[in-house]
Amino acid sequence: MLIDSHCHLDYYTPTELPDVLGRAAAAGVGEMVTIGTTLAQSRRLPALAETYANVWCTVGVHPHHAAETAATAADIAALTGHPKVIGIGESGLDYFYDKAPRAVQQENFRAHIRAARLAGLPLAIHARDADEDIAKILQEECDNGGTFEFLLHCFSSSRGLAESAIRMGGYVSFSGILTFPKSNDLRDIARDLPADRLLVETDAPYLAPVPFRGKRNEPGYVVHTAKVLADVRCLTPAALADLTTANFRRLFRKTA
Repeated sequence: MLIDSHCHLDYYTPTELPDVLGRAAAAGVGEMVTIGTTLAQSRRLPALAETYANVWCTVGVHPHHAAETAATAADIAALTGHPKVIGIGESGLDYFYDKAPRAVQQENFRAHIRAARLAGLPLAIHARDADEDIAKILQEECDNGGTFEFLLHCFSSSRGLAESAIRMGGYVSFSGILTFPKSNDLRDIARDLPADRLLVETDAPYLAPVPFRGKRNEPGYVVHTAKVLADVRCLTPAALADLTTANFRRLFRKTA
């Protein structure tokens, strides 16, 4: 069984979603995590997850929305009591789009790290064109407040950021970007990281893998990313599924 560790199921219409989940099940994707991007949307996600036995959720404020609300660590942690809420996020830094001032993004990111500590849940981190500041903030928060669990989601950053995250106890999740023809450097990173820190995801409905690149993504397509990851790791698809599922359970302990 594969697990899609990061997708956005509420971006599909209520009439589309059952078919999307049905195709995922037929492809061998047994569970998936739908991700919080605003506080208001995060409050709605547990109800969606309750509707489907194999769906989990996280709560948080995406860096694109960091300027829309001043979410404190306590605000975010207060949303995690539901049994279907298994993580915090996604949060982090996005200096490519810069939809919120960078200082505001950074404070939002720190609030999510502190919420992860308060709740005892892992943090899903969005990192785009911000490797230096992501690594700096992670290290500062570890040094000043203690360690916390996290993963770099939809990883497409530098080897340096991946290795820094691993040193701090983090995990790395690969999306359909891993399958793109020009992603040779990313495949080299995926080949070299410790086996016990690897996850797979779709980030659906975005970033569909080859052979669906350019089309709307969905959780069932994670099998294509997993196949490429298995190939670069010299594993069978079944062994890769076992590995990433075990890693998912270790990180997201509420699902065990």
